[in-house]
Amino acid sequence: MNIVSNASVLIGLSSIGRLSLLLERFPQGILIPEAVRREVVEEGEGRPGASEISEAKWIGVQKVGDRRIVDLLRTELDEGEAEAIVLAHEVGAKIILLDERDARRAAKRMNLKVLGTVGVLIWARKVGKLMTLKEQLDALREHGKFHISHAIYERALREVGEF
Repeated sequence: MNIVSNASVLIGLSSIGRLSLLLERFPQGILIPEAVRREVVEEGEGRPGASEISEAKWIGVQKVGDRRIVDLLRTELDEGEAEAIVLAHEVGAKIILLDERDARRAAKRMNLKVLGTVGVLIWARKVGKLMTLKEQLDALREHGKFHISHAIYERALREVGEF
């Protein structure tokens, strides 16, 4: 498993019934740090993603080794984001799944390749796993209460020829 995820991608895709896209995109599975598991499964009990993440055999949980770097990142990020970035660095992840702007910047400073919820949906649309991207983005906004800027929304639709 050389893919690490933060909570937002898991929650976002779960909120629209599309968590399985991650397994289709990354059949080897993904890793999450303990803080992300706590956030999604324990603190998020009863919310989108909680039971799906808890039961998914293809999602592994791993403890972060270097707490010092986590603590440094905590000055600008939440616990889950900080642990996800450090875990991705420690395991040599090919990709880290993140949505928040500050977390993405921090990950890129550590030379990590970043993919977000919208990027996963773009991939799914391009390979024919979704009929339309617009429906999924609208569902994310409405049902998932997911913030997608107008610029990202338009850019994503342009990329798949729906704008």
